[in-house]
Amino acid sequence: MAARSKARKRALQILFEADQRAASPVEVLADWQRLAGTDERQPPVSEFSRRLVEGYAERAERIDELLAQYTVGWPLDRMPVVDRNILRLCAFELIWEDETPDAVVLDEAVQLAREFSTEESPSFVNGLLGRLKDLKPTLRR
Repeated sequence: MAARSKARKRALQILFEADQRAASPVEVLADWQRLAGTDERQPPVSEFSRRLVEGYAERAERIDELLAQYTVGWPLDRMPVVDRNILRLCAFELIWEDETPDAVVLDEAVQLAREFSTEESPSFVNGLLGRLKDLKPTLRR
């Protein structure tokens, strides 16, 4: 598995844990980094994972606003937790991380949904992120 794919997966795990604990993603990230420094069984958190988690955390309100606005029939609190966090992570990367091609972000999001969520999740995630991709020039603020 490519390094960036592993980094996205780790960032997703951190966002998922933060969501489950109702904690700040930055706090959970700090916990993971601290644990990696004290427990050799815990792999380190990469720079890219950190950038994704911190980037989402800085724009969490705007990202959740966009997801709520462009999701039809699925309020954020009713979405499967994994889907919600895949969308949060990949919406940040899609809209604000210019070094990753849009097609790669969408493909990675679909792969994460395939691996960790329901049978319907890959098409749901792809559809919503595809809509955000089309609107990307108007969404940054």
